[in-house]
Amino acid sequence: MTNVIKLRKGLDIRLQGAAAEKLIKLKSNGQYALVPDDFEGVVPKVVVKEGDRVKAGEALFVNKQFPNVKFASPVSGVVREIARGDRRKVMAIRVEADSEQQFIDYGKKSVEGMDAGQVTDSLLEAGIFGYINQLPYAVSTNADTMPKAIFVSALRDKPLACKFEYEVEGQEKDFLTGLVALSKIAKTYVGVGKDSSLISTLSSLTSDSIEVNVFDGKCPAGNVGVQVNNVSPVNKGEVVWTIGDPTVVLFIGRLFNTGRVDLTRRVALCGSEVLQPAHVDMLVGEELSTLLSNSYDASHSVRIINGNVLTGRPTTKDGFLGAHASEITVIPEGNDADEMLGWIMPRFGQFSVNRSYFSWLLGKKEYALDARVKGGERHIIMSGEYDRVLPMDIYGEYLIKAIITGDIDRQEALGIYEVAPEDFALAEFVDSSKLELQRIVREGLNILRKENA
Repeated sequence: MTNVIKLRKGLDIRLQGAAAEKLIKLKSNGQYALVPDDFEGVVPKVVVKEGDRVKAGEALFVNKQFPNVKFASPVSGVVREIARGDRRKVMAIRVEADSEQQFIDYGKKSVEGMDAGQVTDSLLEAGIFGYINQLPYAVSTNADTMPKAIFVSALRDKPLACKFEYEVEGQEKDFLTGLVALSKIAKTYVGVGKDSSLISTLSSLTSDSIEVNVFDGKCPAGNVGVQVNNVSPVNKGEVVWTIGDPTVVLFIGRLFNTGRVDLTRRVALCGSEVLQPAHVDMLVGEELSTLLSNSYDASHSVRIINGNVLTGRPTTKDGFLGAHASEITVIPEGNDADEMLGWIMPRFGQFSVNRSYFSWLLGKKEYALDARVKGGERHIIMSGEYDRVLPMDIYGEYLIKAIITGDIDRQEALGIYEVAPEDFALAEFVDSSKLELQRIVREGLNILRKENA
């Protein structure tokens, strides 16, 4: 069953440096790390010690609140370091990979004959269940609460995004297997773009528990929270599982088709500072130094982002590929910009959503934007600018004000259970008040989760 949902709100930001559909080979230096902060809401409990040998698929840490939710090592090798920060917070578990990889064999399984409990137990045992998130709270989910539905977004429409259609080529069987496995747990809704080649691939599915929705609209139509809001909104007391990173479905499909944990994902090396933007296949947690070596002009001041320009986290050459990152983006930092007359110039090379610059006269131009905020934090202006880029049935500005003031009843009435921080990424980009909206929403969700625990 396929439905077409037209979204009229949103904003497409055209940036220079999109990755060509060309795959470059990368020789790993053998250094990997699994970072607990990549899994929102997880309090890690390390189950290995420095010097231990692990196989690919063996747990490195578990969720302290739900010990059956494990997180598997992407490689076999020796645990070299358990890096800790302030108050002994676990920052990363580093593994030096073996030259020849060894895998835990979980056995091939036919998902057609499995029930919800068997699928869930298999994902828990293999240490990939924690890659599934949930609404409300936008955190890594647990197996104690069964969802009313599962939502998978196979539409990546953020600026410079790695197109999933390119990643899934040759892996269609794994993707379909993963969807069928999820549909054994609850009805599964798959969101794709209007021109996606996945529509024909998904047409072969015969399960009544899988529904395909085609989203026709601008970014953030690919946000799984936006898709939930437009298909089956979350009310207080309800839970839906969400997979906004469709590569997770490939992880699940590979597990059942091969019996192994394979955390390989396709990553776009992109951004206006990258000399030759292209794609590369990497493992979750792989060190970025090899990828970023000689990939950009080191004499420039740049911002390296682990993920997308709107939602990713700043990192360095010594960082590691995030668990949900499908892009490594390099853009100008902007701290060396020297603009004569500043804001009064026409700025044909700068992007403005409200036509403050004359660049809007140039049509569909691609921009090399930098990481500057261009202004200081101000009071909220109730101008409706959030609503123009937020295709959800909520009042974004009023919700942000309710979070800032700590009014929990008002937050609930305004739909905080339906949102994730990434849903406000575009609103943060256009916000004339220069507020860190994603941080505000995350702090509000964390407080609400604690209050309702």
